[in-house]
Amino acid sequence: MAAAPVWSVDPRTGKQREQVAVEATAQEVDAAVRAAHEARGSLADRTVRAAFLRSAAEELEAAKDGLVETADAETALGPVRLTGELARTCYQLRAFADIVDEGAFLDVVINHPDDTATPPIPDLRRYKVPLGVVAVYSASNFPFAFSVAGGDTASALAAGCPVVVKAHPDHPALSEYVAKVLRRAAARHDIPEGVLGLVHGFEAGVELIKHPLVSAAGFTGSVRGGRALFDAAAARPVPIPFHGELGSLNPVVVTEAAAAERAEAIGAGLAGSMTLGVGQFCVKPGLVLAPAGAAGDALLKSLTDAVSDTDAGVLLDHRMRDNFVAGVAERAELPDVDSPVTPGAGGEHTVSAGFLTVPASRLAAEGEHDLLLEECFGPVTVVARYEDETEVKAVLSRLPGNLTATVQLSDEEAAGQGRGAELLQELTPLAGRVLVNGWPTGVAVAPAQHHGGPYPATTSTSTSVGGTAIERWLRPVVYQNAPEALLPAELRDENPLGLPRRFNGQLER
Repeated sequence: MAAAPVWSVDPRTGKQREQVAVEATAQEVDAAVRAAHEARGSLADRTVRAAFLRSAAEELEAAKDGLVETADAETALGPVRLTGELARTCYQLRAFADIVDEGAFLDVVINHPDDTATPPIPDLRRYKVPLGVVAVYSASNFPFAFSVAGGDTASALAAGCPVVVKAHPDHPALSEYVAKVLRRAAARHDIPEGVLGLVHGFEAGVELIKHPLVSAAGFTGSVRGGRALFDAAAARPVPIPFHGELGSLNPVVVTEAAAAERAEAIGAGLAGSMTLGVGQFCVKPGLVLAPAGAAGDALLKSLTDAVSDTDAGVLLDHRMRDNFVAGVAERAELPDVDSPVTPGAGGEHTVSAGFLTVPASRLAAEGEHDLLLEECFGPVTVVARYEDETEVKAVLSRLPGNLTATVQLSDEEAAGQGRGAELLQELTPLAGRVLVNGWPTGVAVAPAQHHGGPYPATTSTSTSVGGTAIERWLRPVVYQNAPEALLPAELRDENPLGLPRRFNGQLER
């Protein structure tokens, strides 16, 4: 594997800015993984882990100005957006520190022997232990929150798993900067810097998923790239869990009653959601089922006005820009597809937002219009105009898995009259998060959050956002008839660590 230079590139001009590193060789990937493996013991103490996560947040905040400047130079996402994303990343690190302190994620369950049961129950003590080294594949569109210090890394470290990150080529300088900051935080607690490895290059990513000391992987990116890594993880001599977020259309259903009641607000809200961040959010609404007729016409007028007022923007790199321009052009050429606001090239380095319309009947059965049911990364959405509920059901029945699904209801429908409850039942099998009268962009970092969904949205049933994301990097183990003196402190009767647990069938807090 040749060591090629890694350049920082300005997406506003497409020009190389500076050489950041070189692509990692197979030997360098091996060294990074082995260093992470050797660092496992430094994360064994939960108190140290929690302190490390909080220190990481502190160090990131202290370096905020330099981090945001570096991120903006490589992504063109803007200081306001990036400052908010960095704040979210720091909040997430602290949230996982609180989870580590609480200890409920260990799922401690203790059963004392019961000879009267059929069959008899021996002494059983169950909890969860870290899997080992986790490979993290950074995302392009969230250079902080889904990258080196993002949710996969934070949750893995919280679980007690060292991490090796495969940096995204769109922000290599930022990746190096963040890794340096996290290693500085680790040093404050005598944790070896190998606890967080960083490698660059496509081949390095392939070597990483194959490494025998890598125990699990987290990925955010394209269906094609994620599926290739998922298959590689399954094809290993010892397969490993692969938690991939691959692609999502994020359908929206607007009822006729909702359109009649608030067409202007729905159109404006849709425009804001589909163009947010130049349409580069994984939960961007990419397909909208809206009624034909006067109510739907009013919605489209509002959407047209709002999207027409949206400035052209810069995508994360020129490859994405080229794919967007080609993708919307191919879709616009399909029969019965119209472009009320034409999406495409906005300039030499920018793209213009727009949307397409099509009769929903064109999507109700397999055919050339299936292209409209595939995600198009960038500021575009497809509005499918339906004549009746039968067409809505037919289109929904053809959709793949999604991160989100949204329904816009009237006040009466939201109060339980009409098809509101039925629509929720139809959308639930399609997505991991179902919204009512809202928009999917904006993923709150909260204990109840679920950011995942049926394939191809994700390759597992887990979430990459929220407290339960830690569960991806743990496995249960049970000790049977082990003498008390040999048990880990988490499983001893006297509960010296004060953990939440289920003890002989009773929940203790």
